[in-house]
Formats: sequence, structure tokens, C-alpha cells
Amino acid sequence: MHKPQQALDDAWKEIPPYPGFSVPKKAYCEITPWQGKKMRSLGPGISAIMGSPLRNPDSSQYDDFKGALKCVSSLVDFSLMAQYRSHTPDTLSYRESYLQTFHRTKNIFLEFRTSKATRTRADRQDRELRELIADQRAKEVHHRTVPNRRRQADPERVERSNRWAGLIRCENHFIFIKMHYLTHMASHVRRFGSISMYSTDIGELAYKDEINDGYRRSNRNEATR
Repeated sequence: MHKPQQALDDAWKEIPPYPGFSVPKKAYCEITPWQGKKMRSLGPGISAIMGSPLRNPDSSQYDDFKGALKCVSSLVDFSLMAQYRSHTPDTLSYRESYLQTFHRTKNIFLEFRTSKATRTRADRQDRELRELIADQRAKEVHHRTVPNRRRQADPERVERSNRWAGLIRCENHFIFIKMHYLTHMASHVRRFGSISMYSTDIGELAYKDEINDGYRRSNRNEATR
């Protein structure tokens, strides 16, 4: 990836305050976990924020930058339209189109889905390949000149990089439950109506008031009763 991380963080920190908008207090890469309130507040501006560091790409960056912006914009559009209090067949069609665009372009971010286990496997594979190349090079050292060895080093680095990327592509994925739920939203609305009535915010607030506060005021002995 091209890693314009510093430019993204600079744009992130310069977001001005606005009613109903929580100004971020940390750099983008330092925010964890991403909770619903943060995502709802910062989601509408993330496309513009990403557009700043990804502007003016050269020929080698154009496709990647364009794909990244298209992927993020389609997911943001889907999220904003999902917050409508009512829907029509047209709005549901738009949402399904945005979701399809996201799935079609999301592989640009696939490398960032690498788990610790996958990274460990990739490191082990790279180490074994590096040792194999070193053994072969040691056997041929007397038959190859210095310029030949230098020319051979470039294809070896390319092979290691390709194998690393191949393993990452095979192991990384976007298959997790919250991503799968999005595919059911349109059919859910058609069957049950607006999804705002199924928000969990009320239940979470009730849990805080009815359970947590009561427990803190108790002696912690059979607190439920």
C-alpha cells in the first residue's frame, strides 16, 4: 500500500467542530475500538478526510486511490441511507447498489484484515523461502559472478513478495457477522418496516440505569434480588 498515513492523520486532526459532530481527539490510527457513536458522528466526513491524502495520485497510485475512495464512499452512503426513518423501493434499491459497490471494491483494504496467526504463518513462510534461497545461492556461489548474483537478487525479492501477498490474499477475508448482517437489511425493512424501532440504544440505557446503578448501590450480596 502507498501508506499516506501522516497526511490522513493531519486531515483528521484539523476537522472543525460542528453541531451534532464530535471532534476526534486522537489520530485516526489510534482510535480503538470504533463504537457506534463514533462511527455515526465521523462517518459523514470520512470520505472528504480520505480525499485529502489521496488527492493528486501518480500513475501507479491512481487505481488504488480511486478504488479506496469508491469503497469508502459506497459504505458511507449505505450507512447514511440506512438511518432514514422510512424507506421506499427506490431507497432500498440504492442501498443494495451501494452495498454491491462496497463488496466489489473492498479488496483494496484486504491487507489490513491480516490476523496475528496469518502474519505468523506469512513470516514463517518467508523465513523458510529465504533460507532455501540462501542454500541455493551458497551452492552456486563459485559458478556465478558478482553482477549475476546482483541480477538474481531482484527476482528473488519479487518471488518472496509475491508469495507473501498470495498467502495474505488467501487467508484474509471480510467474512464476519456484522458484515453479513448488512445483506439482510433490505429484506428486513420490506418485512418489518423501518429499522429505527429496533435500535438497541434504549435497552442499553435501561441496562445502565436498572442494573449497573442498582448493583453499585447494593452490598454486592445477592444484588439481583
